[in-house]
Amino acid sequence: MAHISRRDFIKTTVATGAVASIGSLPSLAERSPATQVVTLGKSGVKVTRLAFGTGSNNGYVQAQLGQKTFSDLVAYAYDRGVRFFETAESYVTPAMLGEALKPFPRDNYVLMTKVTTDPDADPMRRFEDMLRTSNTDYFDIMLLHWQHAPDWVETTKRWQEGIDRFQARKIILSRGASVHGLPALRQMPGNPWLQVAMIRMNHKGTRMDGPTWEDNNNPQCVPEVVDRVQQVKKDGMGVVSMKLIGNGAFTEHSDRVDAMRFAFRHAGVDAVTVGFKSRQEIDEAIDNLNLAFA
Repeated sequence: MAHISRRDFIKTTVATGAVASIGSLPSLAERSPATQVVTLGKSGVKVTRLAFGTGSNNGYVQAQLGQKTFSDLVAYAYDRGVRFFETAESYVTPAMLGEALKPFPRDNYVLMTKVTTDPDADPMRRFEDMLRTSNTDYFDIMLLHWQHAPDWVETTKRWQEGIDRFQARKIILSRGASVHGLPALRQMPGNPWLQVAMIRMNHKGTRMDGPTWEDNNNPQCVPEVVDRVQQVKKDGMGVVSMKLIGNGAFTEHSDRVDAMRFAFRHAGVDAVTVGFKSRQEIDEAIDNLNLAFA
């Protein structure tokens, strides 16, 4: 039988109408809510509800663990059923995550990354560099990173077109954006290009969207953020939430439980990403997410 590369395999399966999926997980009945697989809206990409985030303090928290400890942590999360991993080009962790994921079949996990939309950079070259750094043949989800201006939809057209070209080649499987601040968030509903929306979310509005992009505490803006989440969901977008523990501000366990419940049960997000530095944090996040569905 002729050898087929991972990239050729994914091109063939997507071209014939197959949807990207996650293999080798227990049956649906055996999974906890945290590791159950859900579809991110019209993207068709299937993810576990809990994602392993690698961007705490731009990834320096994870990087300080060192490659071996970090790889062991990724393996622990994988063994516990987490098959959704998140990074970004601007973090210090993409190469570390690529190394940590080497032991696992590429079609058994979902890799989401985010690209910095520099005005003078070449999108095609940037994507190729990101593939090499992450040691992967394709990205399941590519997001425009840190969109924070009200005109981001227009100013990132070049990057959207670049993603479209890579998506046509099945090197990027789905597309979206990560926003900071209400002026940027308000541009998401009704946007036909977006398939995945990454939106900050917690019940207290800690380090969440407000009148500007700055990471302030904006409890008064929580109702609007929830409303925008529900609008983009109606548009068919998948929603991945971040800042579930207020960028580390929630030191009380009850707040971390409440934040997870609020994201899923009140706002209605599809999945959440949490940055980890220990097995205990992974265990707790799984437990907290399970409690949100109890």
